[in-house]
Amino acid sequence: MNNTVRIAIATLILTGCASAPPRDTALEDARAEVDALSQQPLAQQAAADDLKNARHYLQEGDSALQQRLPMAVVDHDAYLASRSAQAGEARVQEAQAKAQIAAAQSEREAILLHSRSQEADIAKAQADAARQQADSSKQQADNAKLQADAAREQLAATQQQLADLQAKKTDRGMVLTLGDVLFDTGQATLKPGATSILDRVAAFMNDNPMINVRIEGHTDSTGSPDFNQVLSQNRAAAAATALQTRGVPPSRITAVGKGQELPVASNSTSAGRQQNRRVEIVFSDNSGQFARAN
Repeated sequence: MNNTVRIAIATLILTGCASAPPRDTALEDARAEVDALSQQPLAQQAAADDLKNARHYLQEGDSALQQRLPMAVVDHDAYLASRSAQAGEARVQEAQAKAQIAAAQSEREAILLHSRSQEADIAKAQADAARQQADSSKQQADNAKLQADAAREQLAATQQQLADLQAKKTDRGMVLTLGDVLFDTGQATLKPGATSILDRVAAFMNDNPMINVRIEGHTDSTGSPDFNQVLSQNRAAAAATALQTRGVPPSRITAVGKGQELPVASNSTSAGRQQNRRVEIVFSDNSGQFARAN
């Protein structure tokens, strides 16, 4: 390469270096801060003056740099631009904080309003429920009174019917005693004269389907205890069968033989033995339950 070419290349290099725009690190850093501030959504609203000042100082710095003014001047403009950008950033953050506080307050008020509305709804629902409960309780009380009145009327009617049958009130409940006119001596076959009273007992039970009966056969002491036990059981069973044939379900009838063990009079006299020869019909209450003495 000859000297003329070398001189030409050197001249081009020197010319290029001389035309390259000057740069300053402080100024570029400040520019980055200003750009960041300008990207903030609230910049124009909260920090418009700071952003304007920062851009002004950037322009001043660029101008000083282009004019080859001392770097101290450029750096000072960069410093002012940076401070303005930082001030603007602070204002943006403050505005964001206020916006967040306002949003939180609004949300809190909305939650409180919703909560109060819910409390009001709950209170109303509770009041409605209380009224419904009161109405239901009153209805139940009225129904209970009607049921009690009906039960008393039913009990009175039942007691009157049993009284008409000549049943007597005992610690075992109402008991109807049928003497030895039902059977011949030593026999368990019902006599024709038993028809009338058994018809009336069956009619009573069919009119009162919740009442059960316990039929007990009793004898005097004539004969052996074993014979009397069997005889009393057979007589109770005969009376039970008679009721069943008159429409009373077997499930409502219990027949037991008591033999000679429970006399109501002395067996030493004819009159006493006649009283001991008997069939007793014990009636349950209106719920089908017998007194504990049974």
